[in-house]
Order: sequence, then C-alpha cells, then structure tokens
Amino acid sequence: MPARICSAVAAAATAAMIAMPASAGDFRLTSPDMPDGRMPAAQVLSAAYGFGCDGGNRSPALNWEGAPAGTRSFVLTVHDPDAPTGIGWTHWVVANIPADAQGLDTGASGNAARLPAGAVETRTDFGLPGYGGACPPEGREHRYVFTLTALGMEALPVATPEAMPALIGFFANAHALDKAVLEVRYGR
Repeated sequence: MPARICSAVAAAATAAMIAMPASAGDFRLTSPDMPDGRMPAAQVLSAAYGFGCDGGNRSPALNWEGAPAGTRSFVLTVHDPDAPTGIGWTHWVVANIPADAQGLDTGASGNAARLPAGAVETRTDFGLPGYGGACPPEGREHRYVFTLTALGMEALPVATPEAMPALIGFFANAHALDKAVLEVRYGR
C-alpha cells in the first residue's frame, strides 16, 4: 500500500478512536452459555478442524442491552489475543446486525434463519465465515474477547462473507459509537 494511503488510513483510524465516546457503563454484553466466564465444551472447536479439540463448536447465545442513542447496527467479533501468532486469532465476525436485535441464539452461526435479518458472517482466521470455537495449544489458558460494537450506520458496505476480519474491524472502529465487551477463558 502506498505510504500516502497508509498515512490517510492511520489518520482516519486515529480520528475515529478519538471521536468514540467513553462508555458510560450502560452498554453490556452477556452470555447465558458462559455465565462463569469460562467457555464450556459446547463452544469449543470440534475435531473436524484438526487442531486437537473435540468440542461442539456451537456459537454461544449472547444478549446485550444499553446500546447508545443513535445506534443503527452492530458488529460482533470474537478474538483470542493470546494465540501464538503474534497478532491473535479471530474466531467469529458478524456484521450488519440490526439495531433492534438484542442478542443471538445458541447455534446461530451458519444458520441464516437463526441470525437477525440482514446480519452477515464474514471470514475468520479459520479462512471461512462462521464461528470457530476455542482450541488453544496445551498449556496456559487463553482469553476469548467478545466485542459488540454499536455503529452509527445501518450497514457496513464492505461486509461480505469474503471480507477479512481486519477490514471489518477498520470500518467498525471508524463508525463506532460504543463497545460492550465480554471476556471468557479456556485452556487445556
């Protein structure tokens, strides 16, 4: 990417982060599937992925409340910052969740009828759209950070099933009104 474009992108990202208001604490993200801050076997990666885990690989139920005024849509990301990649690992991205949605059902990933109308699952670090559960290397626990970003726009025009997580993150941060975060842990 040419230096002038990189500078423009960095400036826009910085301006968006500075413009984002601090959370008043009212915007909350919770999960009845992970009430104790631990990821259960149902949400762990299945053996089919070949990483050595044998979980259910079902996306968890998520609920939210207290979105800021002016919210027109949401973006959900699930990221493991402790993955041994140097940049973490993105496990799930759902963009263009309508503003009137108040949550996602257990197992909504991969089932368009269970996702809110208009929501789009985009590519993850597994290379495909959809939820990919936790499966860290044996040893220490990893953190799985579920972030729901409230946006001041109805839909991200770049949100397609092929869109990369970083692209969705860039545009989501540029239009963010607030974020709600849920962190859970899993180790083996």
